[in-house]
Amino acid sequence: MTEQTTPTNSAFSLHYGENGIAWLSIDVPGESMNTLQATSVDEISAILSELESKSDIKGLVLHSAKPDNFVAGADVRMLDACKTAEDAQMIAEHGQKLFSRVEKLPFHVVAAIHGPALGGGLELALACHSRVASDDDKTRLGLPEVQLGLLPGSGGTQRLPRLIGVPGALDMMLTGKQLRAKKAKKMGVVDDVVPQSVLLRVAEELALKSKPKRKGNWQDWAMGGNVLGRSVVFDQAAKKTREKTRGNYPATEAILEVIKHGLDKGVEKGLAMEAKRFGELVMSSESAALRSIFFATTAMKKETGADAEPRTVKGVTVLGGGLMGAGIANVSATKANTPVRVKDVSNDGILNAMAYSYKLLDKKRKRRIISKAEMQKQMDCISGTTDYSGMNRNNVVVEAVFEDLTLKHRMVAEVEENLSEDTVFATNTSSLPIHQIAEGAKRPENIVGLHYFSPVDKMPLVEVIPHAGTSEVSVATVVKLAKKQGKTPIVVADKAGFYVNRILAPYMNEAARTLLSGESVEHIDNALLDFGFPVGPVTLLDEVGIDIGAKISPILLNELGERFRAPDVFDVMLNDGRKGRKSGKGFFVYKGKKKEVDKRVYTLLGVELKSQLSSHELAIRCVLMMLNEAAQCLDEGVVKSARDGDIGAVFGIGFPPFLGGPFRYMDHIGIKRLVEMLEQHEAKYGERFAPCERLKAMAAEGKTFH
Repeated sequence: MTEQTTPTNSAFSLHYGENGIAWLSIDVPGESMNTLQATSVDEISAILSELESKSDIKGLVLHSAKPDNFVAGADVRMLDACKTAEDAQMIAEHGQKLFSRVEKLPFHVVAAIHGPALGGGLELALACHSRVASDDDKTRLGLPEVQLGLLPGSGGTQRLPRLIGVPGALDMMLTGKQLRAKKAKKMGVVDDVVPQSVLLRVAEELALKSKPKRKGNWQDWAMGGNVLGRSVVFDQAAKKTREKTRGNYPATEAILEVIKHGLDKGVEKGLAMEAKRFGELVMSSESAALRSIFFATTAMKKETGADAEPRTVKGVTVLGGGLMGAGIANVSATKANTPVRVKDVSNDGILNAMAYSYKLLDKKRKRRIISKAEMQKQMDCISGTTDYSGMNRNNVVVEAVFEDLTLKHRMVAEVEENLSEDTVFATNTSSLPIHQIAEGAKRPENIVGLHYFSPVDKMPLVEVIPHAGTSEVSVATVVKLAKKQGKTPIVVADKAGFYVNRILAPYMNEAARTLLSGESVEHIDNALLDFGFPVGPVTLLDEVGIDIGAKISPILLNELGERFRAPDVFDVMLNDGRKGRKSGKGFFVYKGKKKEVDKRVYTLLGVELKSQLSSHELAIRCVLMMLNEAAQCLDEGVVKSARDGDIGAVFGIGFPPFLGGPFRYMDHIGIKRLVEMLEQHEAKYGERFAPCERLKAMAAEGKTFH
């Protein structure tokens, strides 16, 4: 094989083999992941010009020189430089033209994919004539642009439906889901899946064969002349999508429109509309907000959360085999790949924790995501005990026992007596102050809060809460552990409610007040679903547990004052045996997976139904309480930055991602206008709406959070 001269700082290099195969290698200098950047256009264009001038090439293999990724997409930072929709449209048009040139090469072009091939990376692979993927778990294929409020802008909306059919293409683009290699082959996205060790050889053998011709198949029925059949597919997709998005994500509507337009009018017109809509979406507030979340989480991955090097986590001990303990054990073993020892007072607790992980892993095995051997390997990471045996190596303890201060003090004392001096004691509490848990400890510097959200295996956020005496090493160690568990950790101050529950409580209280004033449960939940929350506040209270709300409420009232006084709903409900889903009845009555509003609740609470607020008015009334409290939290140093506050709210309680989080949303409203809205609500509903000092000062000075 001989190497062709290419600039040393180029991401692309071209080599020629003696058998007539050309090798185009991608390796972005100085980056761990390959991304398509602004400079890529000229570099690829020059290489394509060279390839187009050759007459002796039999085939081309496109591959990555990185050890664990193909191309992870286009560099999103390019979009922030766009001043107009036309600027962004031009980026899409450049990508389209380049990939069309790849597609038109006269010889067989094969993409050899190992690691992520996402967004523009997959669009590049789709422009090739064939695709071979490695069977490695790192290999994932997807078009996740919708998660940034965008659509695939380099031909993906036109090529993917023609390759795999409309239903599969819509599913991939509207959800942004990533496919493992075997699933991608089953769907027709790739032609073959092979071990990584033979990936390049198989791709080379394929490239030596003639270019494949597209065969007629069942997908052509949904693609071609059968307009009626195609219309049904699009109508169903549009209906399902609107049910999920409630019109808050314009990218989904654009994806449907562009694919349909291309199939009706032809590829050329489809590409033209794709580029136009891409440009418009880049300039939308929804995409700007979603991109801000992407940049924030990317930056947070590089942070340690403290001014110290974290210790290596050798093993994790989980105290308590209940729902939270079982979830923490699961993510520690299966995602962090750390040995876990569950300690519970009874064997039943240990068996519960083991069964919890077994059930989740067996579901993966049945879906062929993991093999039986891999499932067994992960289960072997979890063991249990009713004493402190077998924990000598474990240097992090995560305590997940009942919310009882005396019990937690006993756990601290037992751990300090039985485990090594450098063992970090992380307490999973949602309401008790960490400094109180650390009182009387021999080594208070090892004690830190680690607040997970339920269900642990699904919820992405964790709050890390140091008290005044927590060491920087302890903080850095649990931040590192949380990241390995697949979580996004934010470090918050040791104050009542921490951050997430503190901003959630006034929002929930206000929803309860609207109920007492005559608004129906359905109207309240639907108003906040329309606003963009994943679940309504009444449903959320039933899911979390009315008893949990009743427990946290007095703590917040005692520590933070009258604005946290909850309406008289909790005690009335609990006295009637209504804890929520877990007791079979709350605001809803449950029969298996089905639920319906229990009309008897209105009589129980003395509510006379008389809707007075529009959906928007109701939603804003509840959300204003959350926004004001978020600003207060930043002012008090509960969160370190507006960025952390946004991520905490989006990942912790599902604050609408397309609004970018409470602080970005406040900037969007305008701080001056926000203060006016709070004052109007204060005049109407009471002083709990009084804007905090931070907001009033910012309004006077014309400042923003970001």
